[in-house]
Amino acid sequence: MQLAFLGGGNMGRALIGGLLRRGTRPEQISVGESVEAARSSLVRDLGITATADNVAAVENAELIVLAVKPQDAAAVLASLQPLLARNKPIVLSVAAGIRTSTLESWCGPEIPVVRAMPNRPALVGAGVTGLYAPSHVGAGHRAAAEQVMLSVGEVVWVPTEDAIDVVTALSGSGPAYFFLLAELMAEAASDLGLEPQAARRLAIATLHGAGLLANSSDGDLARLRAEVTSKGGTTEAAVRTMDAADLRGIISRALDAATRRSRELAAQFGS
Repeated sequence: MQLAFLGGGNMGRALIGGLLRRGTRPEQISVGESVEAARSSLVRDLGITATADNVAAVENAELIVLAVKPQDAAAVLASLQPLLARNKPIVLSVAAGIRTSTLESWCGPEIPVVRAMPNRPALVGAGVTGLYAPSHVGAGHRAAAEQVMLSVGEVVWVPTEDAIDVVTALSGSGPAYFFLLAELMAEAASDLGLEPQAARRLAIATLHGAGLLANSSDGDLARLRAEVTSKGGTTEAAVRTMDAADLRGIISRALDAATRRSRELAAQFGS
């Protein structure tokens, strides 16, 4: 399959690198990128074709990854409508906040559109992506989009587009929550007398190790937590303090705020 990327920024570059590692040949990939330095870097580092001409980039593509800034998506896709109408490629959007109905209106009729919400760990091949496609998008088109996103981690299909907003709040924004927790843990340990550099290293390694344990488990997070929480021990004392501060409520309100903001941005970008 010939692939084209519209936008060669961090996520586009991560996906291209993942595809190459999984066996896609460089000559199968072209990129439309307006920034000359980014084009040069893509060609030099990855050996793919990069051009400032989006029409040339997507001319032979069977699948197009839309990886531009949300505010640029309408103009980029509108300029390609005649070519899209002729070739009928799959359009896989990783542009945050733009709903499939809006993308379809910009692409033109009969263009299969799949929406993806990856997260930043995709940059190191450890991402997770929420995927959604309208019911009229066929299984073959869905499978092709899934294979692209599997190049940078796991994928989870969701049944409704509203669920993508929750995916955005949970896994899209989620790395920042864990980084914040590790940051605060390191600061608290420093306040208790631990050398700051050692505190940061311990917090980062704990974050990494806990993630590996969770990922290799059966997914029962409550059980994993209980296995670390000995009755009457230090962990129980800390967890009780968090419970008393309504950590559960804080997390619930935080994800609700992020979900609502995702929907606000969808309305803004689609207007």
